[in-house]
This record gives sequence, C-alpha cells and structure tokens, in this order.
Amino acid sequence: MAVGWARDGAVQEQIDASVNDAVTLARSRLPRAGEEEITHCEACDEPIPEARQRAIPGVRLCINCQSELEKHQSAQTGFNRRGSKDSQLR
Repeated sequence: MAVGWARDGAVQEQIDASVNDAVTLARSRLPRAGEEEITHCEACDEPIPEARQRAIPGVRLCINCQSELEKHQSAQTGFNRRGSKDSQLR
C-alpha cells in the first residue's frame, strides 16, 4: 500500500515496532523465574504488604512506587511518534 512519501511496508514496520515495544514493556513487568520472594520495595526499601505479595506473585515495588512508575510509563508510551506526521515535519 502506497502512503505518501513512505516506502512500501513502512506502515507494517510501524505496527510491528509498536507491538514489540508493548511486548517488551509487558515482559519487563513480569516476575523473573528463579528469583527469591522480595519482601521490601526495590525503590524505597519499604516493606511490601503480605496481601500484595499474595495477590501479585513476584511483585518488586510497593504500591506508591508502582503508581509513580506507571505514571511515567504511560506518559512515554501514550503516542506512537514513529508514525506521526507531526514528527516528520519538525
């Protein structure tokens, strides 16, 4: 499919890149196999409540640190700049 100045296959490459970014982000959030159970937050060293540990096996951050992390992640991944015509004009 021809899309303006883009070469053939460019749209599919953008889709693939977006999917790969989402998969990488999702995998980074999964617990890692073989790790011992973490009882304190990796970021602030506060104890992680036992109920949270049971609800989310392999959790590594307390609720506050996880919330902060998700705020920054959603801000970064909210818009695909690769396919934006605005990014091509600047």
